[in-house]
Amino acid sequence: MPVIRNSRARRRTALALAVAGLAAGTTTGAGPAAAQPKAAPAPAAECSAAYRIEQKLSTGTTWRMCWRYHKEAGLVLEHISYQPPGESRPIKVLATAKLGQIHVPYDDGKNEYSDLTQAGFGQGLMDLAPGECPGGTIKTVRVPEAWDPSRENVKGLCTTTRSRGHAYRMQGDAANKVFQKQGKDLLVYTVNQVGWYEYITEWRFQDDGTINMNVGATGTLAPEDYDAGDGRGWPIGKGAKDYATSHSHNVFWRLNFNLDGSSKGKIEQYDSKVSAPAAGRPAPSNKTTRTPVTKELAGDARNMRWWRVVSATGKNKDGHDRSYEIVPGPSATYPGRGYTKHDVYFTEYNKCEQFASDNLPNCGAGHGKSVDRWVNGQALKHPVVWVNIGFHHIARDEDQQPMPVHWQGLSIAPRDVTAMNPLTPRELADQNGHVE
Repeated sequence: MPVIRNSRARRRTALALAVAGLAAGTTTGAGPAAAQPKAAPAPAAECSAAYRIEQKLSTGTTWRMCWRYHKEAGLVLEHISYQPPGESRPIKVLATAKLGQIHVPYDDGKNEYSDLTQAGFGQGLMDLAPGECPGGTIKTVRVPEAWDPSRENVKGLCTTTRSRGHAYRMQGDAANKVFQKQGKDLLVYTVNQVGWYEYITEWRFQDDGTINMNVGATGTLAPEDYDAGDGRGWPIGKGAKDYATSHSHNVFWRLNFNLDGSSKGKIEQYDSKVSAPAAGRPAPSNKTTRTPVTKELAGDARNMRWWRVVSATGKNKDGHDRSYEIVPGPSATYPGRGYTKHDVYFTEYNKCEQFASDNLPNCGAGHGKSVDRWVNGQALKHPVVWVNIGFHHIARDEDQQPMPVHWQGLSIAPRDVTAMNPLTPRELADQNGHVE
C-alpha cells in the first residue's frame, strides 16, 4: 500500500530516519514472566523468566524459547526447542529466528525503502489491546533507544494458543472407529507500524513440530499517495480519478539452525524429474535426486524442488537423521535488485551479517551490504538460511478502510525429527513401518 514516510500522524521525522541509519544494536527488552506453569520437565533455563516463553499445548507438545527485542529488527526468538509426547528431552531446533528485511520498491521507480533499517520498523512497536490476544498474555517490551521516550515500554508482545483444525483423521478398521485429533498452536506475535503500514509479525509453533512464520500487512492506504497517473496503479474510489501506486513487499527471514544443539548442519537440495511412460508401463515415472549443498548458494524455487537442513549429530528412534524442510509460501519474486532475485540463500555464519539488504553493522572494507554479496563460494560448515517471500501489491477497492491483512511467509516442517507422527494415538503406536 502507498506509504507516507514523513507523516506527523505516523510519528516520522527526518531526524528519526537519520538515527535509523546508525549501526545496529542488540538490546533486549523488558517483559513479565511468560507462561503458565507447565508439566513437561524443564531443562536448564537459557534466559531469565522475564524473557522466557514456555508452553505445553493441550495435545502434549511443549515449546520453549527466549525472546528479545532489537531496535531495528524487532522481535528476535532464540534457543527454540520442541518436545513432543514420547520424547524425554527437548529437541533443539533454532538458535535464532528473526526478520532479515522488508524491502518495499514502488512500481514507478520513485521510491524504495528498507523498512527494518531505514524506516523505523523496530521503533514502531504498537500496544496491543486485550482482545487481540484472546486467552493469552501481553508482555511489556522495552524498545531500545526509543525515538519517543514516552513509548519506551510498550505492551506489544502477545503469546497465546489457538486451535488450527484437524491434526489428522483416519478411519479405523473397526466399524465407526475414527482416529482424529484437533491440532493446537502456540502463537507469538507483535504489530509494528511503519508509515501507513501496520505489520503483524507472526510465529506459529504447531504441536507436530512445524513452525510457521508470516508477516501480514494491514493498516490503511495513504490518501495522499493516490497519484499513480502513469498507468501503473489501480483506480480507488469513485470513477477513475484516484490511482493507488503499486509496489512490492519483499520480506526476508534469517534462520540460524541449531538442530540437536549443533550449528554444523548440512543443507540438501532435492529435485524431481517426471519422464514419459517407459515401454510397457501405464504411467509416467518420477525420479528424485539429492544434491548436497556444500558451498554457499543463492537458490531458486522450482516445481518439485525443495531443501532441508539436516542435523549433524541427532537421529530419531528409527536411526534416521533429523532434519527440517524449508517450505516457502507463494511468492512473487522481484528481479529488480540482486538480493531479491533469488528465493533462498544459504550463507556461512558471520555474526556481522544481520540484514538481507542495507546491512547496518560495519563488516569491514569490501564486505557487501546485502545477502547476494555474501554468496561467494565459501564452504558451508555453519549454514544460515535466508528466505525471501515477495508480494506484488496492486491495490483494490476492498483495501479501504481499514485494509484487510495480506499475508506472506513460509514454514519449516520436521522431516524425520521423530520416528512417527508425534501425535499418534496409543492404539497405533506399534504401526511403524511394515505391519504384518
